[in-house]
Amino acid sequence: MIRLLVRTLVALVSNAVGLVIAAALLDGMTLNATGFVVAVVIFTVVFALMQPFLFAQLRGSRAGVLGGVALIATLVSLIVTTLLTDGLSISGIGTWVAATVIVWLGAVLAGFILPALGLKKYLEDKRA
Repeated sequence: MIRLLVRTLVALVSNAVGLVIAAALLDGMTLNATGFVVAVVIFTVVFALMQPFLFAQLRGSRAGVLGGVALIATLVSLIVTTLLTDGLSISGIGTWVAATVIVWLGAVLAGFILPALGLKKYLEDKRA
């Protein structure tokens, strides 16, 4: 149970980092401070649902398509988040593409870095 909570927290923080980085770098993307938490939660939930769904749908496809599942899930999550909340807005095709890559990359990097900052050791200490 603790492991699931920690993984959820890491996903939320990682996605928040990715969204903040993209909003800071892209003129056509705004992340509203008042809707930030809602946008991060919606994005994370949609991503968590879309990634396994897309993986299952594309399982018989070529390996190159499977590598893009996370990027596709990120794009879909951005679209749904912009539709459901005022906390995130993106305008322009180039901004959509760049935001997808930046949010994905930021979340992936944060997902690797956060556990390395002591979260893994904390979980191992809890098990012992």
